[in-house]
Amino acid sequence: MIKVNNPQQINWKNVKPEDYRQIRGKLIYQNGKIRQENKVWIVNSQTSNREYKVSFNGHEPTCNCPDCSLRKSKCKHIHAVEFYIKRQIDNNGKLTETKGMKITYSQDWKAYNKSQTNEKLIFMKLLKDLCSNIEQPIYEFGHPSVSFQDMAFCMAYKIYSTLSARRFMSDLQIAKEMGLIGQVPHYNVLLKYFNDKGFSKIIQELIILSSLPLKEIENDFAIDSSGFSTCRFTRWFDYKWGKDKKQRIWLKAHINAGVKTNIITSFKITEGTENDSPQLSELVRKTAENFNISEQSGDKAYCSKNNMALIEELGAIPFIPFKKNVTGKRGGCAIWKKMYHYFIYRNEDFMSHYNKRSNVETTFHMIKAKFEERLRSKSETSQVNELMLKLLCHNICCVIQSICELGIKAEFCIEETREIKQTESLENSALLVGAIKD
Repeated sequence: MIKVNNPQQINWKNVKPEDYRQIRGKLIYQNGKIRQENKVWIVNSQTSNREYKVSFNGHEPTCNCPDCSLRKSKCKHIHAVEFYIKRQIDNNGKLTETKGMKITYSQDWKAYNKSQTNEKLIFMKLLKDLCSNIEQPIYEFGHPSVSFQDMAFCMAYKIYSTLSARRFMSDLQIAKEMGLIGQVPHYNVLLKYFNDKGFSKIIQELIILSSLPLKEIENDFAIDSSGFSTCRFTRWFDYKWGKDKKQRIWLKAHINAGVKTNIITSFKITEGTENDSPQLSELVRKTAENFNISEQSGDKAYCSKNNMALIEELGAIPFIPFKKNVTGKRGGCAIWKKMYHYFIYRNEDFMSHYNKRSNVETTFHMIKAKFEERLRSKSETSQVNELMLKLLCHNICCVIQSICELGIKAEFCIEETREIKQTESLENSALLVGAIKD
């Protein structure tokens, strides 16, 4: 917290540019020129009789002053409101921290209600458009193979429905009547493709492709991992206790997600015992192939000089907190020393960036709450495919939310110059989204 006792004693020439607005905001707070009206904070100007309105709706606080409108970042009025919310003056006039109080952001209920009440219909349309990018292998001999586009649609739609393969057949019949698939496969054929390793690569490409509509929106990312339980067990004989023991096998999903829309931009599926830190390099590089990374957050498990150097190499700022046993000695890594001093001497500002990392935990909660945290499949290959399809369904749901809230266009194409094959299906999706907005 910046100490400001007497404004006249401040030497503004020695004040850093990044601290200027924060100090001004505290002066406004100390003068008591703040009040709340209808969930909007009214802040009086320091130089005139004007009043500015500060709102905490959405992902970031906003103010209608010219400084905030031009810079698109926190102005002194926003800092003043944050001081007002986080601190209070007790009866003795002593300035103390307010425990348990935090700034909350309201939900855009109108957009949320639109996306949720129409989600299943839009999901099927967008999934059809997404699967239209899959190329069918050339038929040479033998029994003709099932359409890969239809099979990918059926597999993803099954995970979205959370139904068993047999109970899911009626949903596929409805999808066929809507013209979304050419034929309804037998449930045994559907389960067979879940256990196909060759289909894993197709699902991986679909997940990356599903994130591209939001590449102009997401600039800040957070990385984390979480486990998903399986029905497989590992057994061993414990010589200490003289008996057989068993333990459930878990799969771990490592993801890098945008902090605004919770879209998954890169991922990796490993066994539950794999460490987190070695996975950062691959995930961040894959994200950088399609997105411009401004900030990359991660918890202490990713704190290493190699990880920070890689993030800086890609043009981003690493916001990874330091463990207690580390020092600022750079050891050939300049970004390590720079971020260490940032973490120690400007911890409040550092944590305001790092706390965006909580959104990746929200991403895992969204996946597990909507599509279950346990994997129903029996074999390892089918479990990996099932988990990847959960990530795919989550991405499509995030795109639907962004369509209703941000008004983006959901066009799935691997390359910007590539012609879209299913133009009729895309037009139907555009009409559907337009009808929902109206």
